Amino acid sequence: MALASLLADERLLLGAENAVDSGGPIRPQIDPAQPYAPRTPHFAPRARNVLVIFCSGALSHVDTFDYKPELIKRHGEAMPGGELVTFQGENGALTRSPYAFRPRGECGKMTSDLLPQLGELADEMCFIHSVTSKTNTHGPGENFMSTGFTLDGFPSMGAWTSYALGSENADLPAFVAIPDPRGVPQSSQNNWGPGFLPAAFQGTAFNAERPIRHLARPGDVAAEADTAARELVNELNTRHLERFPGDTELAARIASYELAARMQLSVPEVSDLSSEPETIWRMYGADDSENKVKAGFARNCILARRLIERGVRFVQLFNGAYAMGEGVGNWDGHKKLREQYDVHGPILDQPAAALLRDLRQRGLLEETLVVFCTEFGRMPTFQKDASGRDHNPAGFTCWLAGAGVKAPFSYGATDDFGHRAVENAAVAHDFHATILHLLGLDHRRLSYYHNGIERRLTDVHGHVIHDVLA
Repeated sequence: MALASLLADERLLLGAENAVDSGGPIRPQIDPAQPYAPRTPHFAPRARNVLVIFCSGALSHVDTFDYKPELIKRHGEAMPGGELVTFQGENGALTRSPYAFRPRGECGKMTSDLLPQLGELADEMCFIHSVTSKTNTHGPGENFMSTGFTLDGFPSMGAWTSYALGSENADLPAFVAIPDPRGVPQSSQNNWGPGFLPAAFQGTAFNAERPIRHLARPGDVAAEADTAARELVNELNTRHLERFPGDTELAARIASYELAARMQLSVPEVSDLSSEPETIWRMYGADDSENKVKAGFARNCILARRLIERGVRFVQLFNGAYAMGEGVGNWDGHKKLREQYDVHGPILDQPAAALLRDLRQRGLLEETLVVFCTEFGRMPTFQKDASGRDHNPAGFTCWLAGAGVKAPFSYGATDDFGHRAVENAAVAHDFHATILHLLGLDHRRLSYYHNGIERRLTDVHGHVIHDVLA
C-alpha cells in the first residue's frame, strides 16, 4: 500500500492518461437546498445535453451497421477455428444477414435495409465498430453499458452527469429515463439508478403513455387546500432548518418537495404532445394507427426532443423491453431473427431517424450529444438448429452524433466476419470517458467517496477516444 501511494504520487502507477491528476479527485460542491443547480464543468464542454437511445436485447451489428462482404461470400461455411460454443450452446455455420446492405448518404456508408431511414443519416454519425463488453448476459450487460459495472448497485452514467453538472431547468428533473411502451429493460431501474450517489441524482422514469406516478393531487383534495398544506409544511420545515442549519438531509428533502410541486405544472406541459403539429406526428410515425407500438415509441421520441429542448441534462430513451419474453419485445434474436427483427425494425427506424432529423433542424444537435448503444452484439453464425444469432460481447457497433464528434466517421473494426474487435477495441469505460469528456468532465477526476474508495464512472479504467472528436 505504501509503494502504491509513492508510485501514484510520482505518476508511475498507471499510464499517463489514467494517472491521478495532481489536483486530485473532483467532487462537485452541492448545496443540499439546491441539488440540481447548474454546476461548472472541469473544462469547456462541447455538449450541454446527452440523449441516449438504448436498444435493449442486443441489437445485431452484422444485420445493421457492420457490413462484412466476407460473411456474405462465405455464407453457409463453418467459421474458421473449429467448433464454436457461445452463450446458449453450439453454433452452426456462418450466416449472412437476411437484410441487404446498401450505400447510404453522401459518404456511401454501407448499412442494411433493416434500418433504412437511420441509414440515410449516416453522414451525421460517428460509428464505433469495435465496442466490447465484459459479459454475455443481458442484465449484467445493460448494467455494464449504463453504469460501467456488471454488478447491481452502481450509479448510471446519467446519475453521474446530473451529480457533476446539475440542470439548467429548475422545473424538470436533471435526468429522465423514458422506458419503451412495451415495458422496462431487463435490468430495469439499474439503468437509471443513483447507486451510492445521493438519491437526488437518479433518473426520473416516465414516458408518453405512463406519466410520473403520484404527481397529481388526489381528486378529493381541493387545489386551495393542497396549496395551503404545502405552504404550512414549508413554513415548518424552514423554521426547523433555521434551528438546525447543518441538517442537510432536511434541506435535500425540502428541495425534492419543491421540485415535485413545480413538476405538477412542468411535467404535464412537456408531456402534452397535442401541441405538436400534425407534420411532426407524421414525421415521427406517431400517427401510425396500424402499428401501435411504433406509434408509442414515436411519441416517446417526441417527448425526448421536448425534454432536450427544455434543457434536461440527460435523457435515456429505451427501445425494447423484457416482460414479453426472449426476442418478442426486444432485440434478443436467438431463434427467429428475421421474423422478430421484421417487427422491431420499423418500431425503431422511422421514429429514431425523425428524432435525429428534428434535433438537427432545430439546431439542438450543436449542443446535444446523441448516443446510440446496446448491451452487446450478436454472432456472425446462426445457432445450431435455429434461425437466429447468439450473444457476442467480443465486438459490436455503437454510434455517436451531434456535439463534438466527427461525422461521417468510422472508428475501429471487427474481423472479416464481425466476430471480434481487431482494430481499436473499446470497452464501455472508453465510451463513458468520451461522453464525459464531451460534457467537459475529466473521467479520471470526477469522483464520489464511498466505503473508503474514490469511485468513478470508469472505475480505474477508460481512455477518451480522441480519434472520434471533431
